[in-house]
Amino acid sequence: MSSALRLKPFGNKKDKKNPPILSHEFVIQNHADIVSCVAMVFVVGLMMQATSSLASIFIVMGHNVTDPIEAASRGEPFLYESGWRDGPAVFFYTLICVIMHAILQEYVLDKVSKKLHLSKFKLSRFNESGQLVVFYLMSFLWGAEVIIREQYAENMSRLWTDYPNHPMTFLHKLYFIIQLSYYLHMLPELYFQKVKKDEQGEKLRHSIAGSAIIGILYFLAYRRVAIVLLTLHYFSEFIGHTFGLLEVFDKDEKYVKFRVCNNIVFLLTAFSTLVLSFLTFFTGIAKLNPMRGMLGLLIAFTIQGFFIFRFITSFLKSRRETKELGVVKPAAKKVKSAATTNNAPTKKERKKESDLPEADQNVNSTQKKLKTK
Repeated sequence: MSSALRLKPFGNKKDKKNPPILSHEFVIQNHADIVSCVAMVFVVGLMMQATSSLASIFIVMGHNVTDPIEAASRGEPFLYESGWRDGPAVFFYTLICVIMHAILQEYVLDKVSKKLHLSKFKLSRFNESGQLVVFYLMSFLWGAEVIIREQYAENMSRLWTDYPNHPMTFLHKLYFIIQLSYYLHMLPELYFQKVKKDEQGEKLRHSIAGSAIIGILYFLAYRRVAIVLLTLHYFSEFIGHTFGLLEVFDKDEKYVKFRVCNNIVFLLTAFSTLVLSFLTFFTGIAKLNPMRGMLGLLIAFTIQGFFIFRFITSFLKSRRETKELGVVKPAAKKVKSAATTNNAPTKKERKKESDLPEADQNVNSTQKKLKTK
């Protein structure tokens, strides 16, 4: 009877030891189950009449500004504004993002990485890019759907007309709630994924900066232009992390030459973002509200300037490393014969060994020492 009522743990944990209840290891191993139970409390509360009004604050989109009877008679969609009730909704959907993160990690990324036998460095890059590729692709397609539905591309003046009276459709509002939730869910994931201290800084800045920027654009009513700019940005990021995944699989560096495609996409995206920001904030919103227009232009140009600076820094660093490698190659050719007689590993062997897990690298080094003796 008791075994029949026992809950099945999230994923396959047969090979893992059962840590003490409420210990750190217990919470980390079972965090998806725990968060699922918390989210289920709100769903069950929505079904009960006594608690439905309270639970709906967390699940249902709030601040509806449309008369339901009038909208139903005209066949028009409901329109929403931003407000304090978005906070509870962001909290609930942050729980959903944690659950989806765990599902993708355990049922897709972990299964693929086990077959590839990646090193610790490549495994970290694979997990990060794998998660972000899915998020960026989903956000790009979702944003493109809203842009097409609202006809922002066909009539660009809709981006600033009647500002700041810019109510949102349901999909438009839910898009921003999910965006805020995803960036906030990165904070507990630092603990759940046991991220190393030297890697926490970058992920922490990514989470705080993303949630802060999207929150400012959302609550200052820059929502129409924001969804267009975010869609462009996510397309560029999707291409970049896709190439990042290719580099993990590309042991022979066959696809390095196609990196130029990623650079071209980034430059075109940056140029489009700057032009669109200038047209919307300076020539559009600034005429209706000069202070809000200049503030939006400053935010957009500062963010894009940071991305361009980071791109130039990374590009120059890559060129410098390529030149240094070109200088080392002639010297390496001269000592190639001597290295071969001393049974020194070739560059291909070293690269192959660096792609192995850390335990296999240690076994290989021990075997080489024994052969030398």
